[in-house]
Amino acid sequence: MLSRSYTNLLDLVSGNFPALESSRKIPRVMTVPANISELDTDKENSVSSDVQSSIAQDRIIIVSNELPVIAERRPDNKGWSFSWDEDSLMLQLKDGFPEDMEVIYVGSLKVEIDENEQDDVSETLLEKFKCVPAFLSHELFSKFYHGFCKKQLWPLFHYMLPFSAELGYRFDRSLWEAYVSVNKLFSQVVIEVINPEDDYVWIHDYHLMVLPSFLRRRFNRLRLGFFLHSPFPSSEIYRTLPVREEILKAVLNSDLIGFHTYDYARHFLSCCSRMLGLEYQSKRGYIGLEYYGRTIGIKIMPVGVHMGQLENVLSLADKEWKVGELRQRFEGKTVLLGVDDMDIFKGINLKMLAMEQLLKSHPKWQGNAVLVQIANPSRGRGRDLEQIQAEIEASTMRINEEFGQPGYEPVMLINRPISVSERIAFYTIAECVVVTAVRDGLNLTPYEYIVCREGTARSESSSDSIGPKKSVLVVSEFIGCSPSLSGAIRVNPWNVDATSEAMNEAISMSEHEKQLRHEKHYRFVSTHDVAYWSRSFLQDLERTCGDHFRRTCWGIGLGFGFRVVALDPNFRKLTIDSIVAAYARAKNRAIMLAYDGTLMPQPVINKTPSAEVISILNTLCGDPKNVVFIVSRRGRDSLGNWFSPCERLGIAAEHGFFLRWAGNEEWETCGQTTFEWMQIVEPVMKVYTETTDGSSIETKESALVWHHKDADPGFGSSQAKEMLDHLESVLANEPATVKSGQYIVEVKPQGVSKGLVAEKVLSSMTENGKEADFVLCIGDDRSDEDMFEDIGALTRDMPSNNISVFACTVGQKPSKAKYYLDDTNEVITMLKALANASSPPSSPNF
Repeated sequence: MLSRSYTNLLDLVSGNFPALESSRKIPRVMTVPANISELDTDKENSVSSDVQSSIAQDRIIIVSNELPVIAERRPDNKGWSFSWDEDSLMLQLKDGFPEDMEVIYVGSLKVEIDENEQDDVSETLLEKFKCVPAFLSHELFSKFYHGFCKKQLWPLFHYMLPFSAELGYRFDRSLWEAYVSVNKLFSQVVIEVINPEDDYVWIHDYHLMVLPSFLRRRFNRLRLGFFLHSPFPSSEIYRTLPVREEILKAVLNSDLIGFHTYDYARHFLSCCSRMLGLEYQSKRGYIGLEYYGRTIGIKIMPVGVHMGQLENVLSLADKEWKVGELRQRFEGKTVLLGVDDMDIFKGINLKMLAMEQLLKSHPKWQGNAVLVQIANPSRGRGRDLEQIQAEIEASTMRINEEFGQPGYEPVMLINRPISVSERIAFYTIAECVVVTAVRDGLNLTPYEYIVCREGTARSESSSDSIGPKKSVLVVSEFIGCSPSLSGAIRVNPWNVDATSEAMNEAISMSEHEKQLRHEKHYRFVSTHDVAYWSRSFLQDLERTCGDHFRRTCWGIGLGFGFRVVALDPNFRKLTIDSIVAAYARAKNRAIMLAYDGTLMPQPVINKTPSAEVISILNTLCGDPKNVVFIVSRRGRDSLGNWFSPCERLGIAAEHGFFLRWAGNEEWETCGQTTFEWMQIVEPVMKVYTETTDGSSIETKESALVWHHKDADPGFGSSQAKEMLDHLESVLANEPATVKSGQYIVEVKPQGVSKGLVAEKVLSSMTENGKEADFVLCIGDDRSDEDMFEDIGALTRDMPSNNISVFACTVGQKPSKAKYYLDDTNEVITMLKALANASSPPSSPNF
C-alpha cells in the first residue's frame, strides 16, 4: 500500500513500493548506464552530459500515454498480433520530420499483457514498429488513467471544480501517487532506449506532465519538448489543485512547451508568474520564460488534420459506404451535423436545445431540417456521464415527438461506434457542422468537415462534382480551433437562443457566401496540417536547445522542486581556499559589498546588521591594505546609523548618489543636485498607485521607486510596463533615468549606478599610489550587475597583470559575475575567513 504521509514525494519516487516491483527491463538499443536516478539522490549520481554519444544521428523519441499500434489476440490465443493505428496523431506527426530522422515511440498498450509474454511483445514491437511499451498492471492503470487523469486533471483543465461530492471527485492522494509512479515507469522505459547527446524527446499531453522532471534529473542537457493537447485553465482554477506547484515545476523542466491557443499559453504563463514569480517576454516573435538561466520556449500552434489519410478515405467513401444512399435518405432535407465524444464537456444537449429552439422560432424548418448527432463512445466513466447521456436521449425523444412527422425525425442520434468511412460520408452530405463544446482542447471535427466538403466536389460519383465547393460552420468560442476559423459563426453554447439563430443563419446563408467561407477555411486547413505542426514544433525545439552543449548545467533541489541551472561555463562557486590564498598574497585590496540579500537575508524584517557582521567589517577595515565599501540602494541616514561602529567603512548610499569614504567624513554627491524632474514623476506614480491595489511609492533623496510586489502579479506587471513607457515619454528631455527591476520601477538621476562607485573606488586607489591587485565585489540583484560589468572592464585596463578579481553573485542564477555563493550565510563565512587572514590593525583603535 502506498504511503499517504509523505510531503515532498521523496519516499514515493524512490521506487520502493509494489507498483514498480514488477517493472522489467527491455532490450537495450543504446549503451547508456541503466536505472533512473531517484529524485532525492545527489547530482553527482546523474549521467554526465559530457559523455560523447556513440551514434551521431538525429533521432526523436515520441512519448505518449498510448502507443500508435493496435494489439489483438491471435485466433489460437497464442501470442499477439500488432498493426499500426492509422488514426493515431502520434503516427501521423511523423510526416513532418526529415526522412532520415529515426522515430521511436514510447507508450502503453490498450490491453494488459501477461508478464510471461512481455519480453516477446517488447522485442516484436521494437523490431517491427520501433515501439517501446511501458507495461502497466490493470490496477495501476485504473488509478492512473481513470483515477487521477480523468477524475482530477481532466475535469480541472475543463474548468470543473468539485465543490461537493455530487459535483465531482475530491483530490485523492493515492491516485496522485499512482500518477507519479506511472510517469516514473515511463521514464525508466525512455532511459532504456535514449542516447541523451543526440536524441530529442517529445512528451504529449496531461497524462505525463511530471515525466520531464524524472528525465531532466537524469540528463541535465536533454533536448526535451512537451505539448499539451487539452485546455490549460486560468490561474484561479489551476491554483485549486493541491499538487499545483509539483506539476508546474515538472513541466518547466522541458525546453519547449506547446499549446493549441494563445489563451491556454497565457493561462500557463500567468500561473508561472503568480505561483513561482517567473517573468516572460516576447523577443523576435518567440515567447521565452526565464527559469534559472534556461530560456524555456512557449509554442502556440494548433494541430492540423492528416490530409493524405482524409483524401484516401474520401476516395473510398463513395464505394464502401455509398454516399448516394445517404443523399437519397435525406433528399430534400437540410442536414446539420454534430460529431462529438459522449462526455460532459461537448455540449451535445445544449445543441439539442438549440435545435428545438430553431424549429420553434423558424417553423419553415419543420419537416426540412435534420440534426444528425454522432456520439462517439466516451473514454471516461462516472455518474456525471450517465446523467448527461440520459438527458441527451430524453431531449432527442422529446423533440422527435413534438416536431416529428411521418418519414421525418428532426433529430437523429447515432449513439454507437462508427467507422471512419461512415463519418466521412456524413460530412460529405451535411450543409453545416455544429460544434457546441463548452470547453475543448482543439476539436478537429471542423477541419475534417472542411476537407471532406472540398473532396466531394472532386469525386466522380458525386452528383455535384461540377458545382462549387461550399461549407459553413457553427462553432463554440470555447474550443481550441475557434481562433483559426475566422469564417465560422462563433457562438456561446450556453446561450441557446443565440446558438439557434446562428444555426438558422448558417443554413439560410447564400450559396456564394458559403463558398467564400469554405475557400478561406480550406486554404488554412490544407496548409496547416499535422505535418506542418510537427515540423514547426521540431524546428522550434532545435532552436530552443541550440546552446545546450555550450553551457554549464547542473541540477539543484529535491523532489519535484528539482530544476536545472544553466550558466556560462566559466561561472563557478567561489571557494574559500582560493580567495583566501589570493587575499593573503595581495598588497592593496578593494572590497565592495551590497547589503540587502548579501549581508542581510531578504526576508528579514529587522535590517539592522548583527554584531557578527559589524565585527567582521571592523576587522577587514582595520587591515591597512584594505578599502572596504558598502554599496546599497538604501538611504544614507539608515546606513549611516547602522554602520556607525565601523569608522573606517566606506558607504555608497542610493546606488552611489551619496558617497562617504569613512565615518568621520562628509557625504559627497555624485552627479546633479537639482531634482525638478521629481515634480513630474511623483504625480504620475501617484495615479498608478491609486489604481493598483498593493502598490506603493518609496521616496528617496535622489530617487523615486514604485513597488508592486504586493499587487496582483499580472496587473502589477502590466501597470509597471505602462508606467515605464509613460515616464520615459515625459522625461525624454530631463536628466533622469527610468529603470525597471524585480517588482519595482525606479527613477533616478542620470549617470548614477553602482558601477560608477566601483570605478571611483578603484581610480582613487590608483591615484593614491595603491593600485588594487585584489578586487572582491559581492551583490545579489540587478543593480549589482552594473558593478560586476564595470569591474571587469576596469581591471582589464589596469597595467598590472597579477590582479585577482572576484565578482560574486549571491545565488545560482544568470549573472555577469564569474562566481557565486549560495546565500548570505556563505557570504559571511567567506568574509570571516578573510578577516582571519587579515593583517593586524594599523591603529591601536582597531
